Amino acid sequence: MENIAEKLKALSAEELQKMIEEAEKTLEQKQREQREEVKRKIREMAAAVGLEVSFRVKGKTEEAPRASQRRGKVAPKYRHPENPELTWSGRGQMPRWLRELVDAGHDKEAFRIRD
Repeated sequence: MENIAEKLKALSAEELQKMIEEAEKTLEQKQREQREEVKRKIREMAAAVGLEVSFRVKGKTEEAPRASQRRGKVAPKYRHPENPELTWSGRGQMPRWLRELVDAGHDKEAFRIRD
């Protein structure tokens, strides 16, 4: 190890930086290869017992995005009567402003945006 340290000390700052960058690239590639090998083994083991597996990386799955992730923006269908900036597309949970109006006895359809 002392021999390597001596060789590194003899390098210029630019040479050391280039070596670090190359070492980081090589390390990343080796880690990717290791992950792929582990995933391959897991898939083989799962298939042997009739299972399928998917892997998550930083909160995302490998497979195609779920339907909820594929949908684009939708035009609003409902608008607040006093604040036109408050809208709702009709998807997902009903917003508080509309829920409060409906709970107060208003018909949700009264706030529908007409074409």
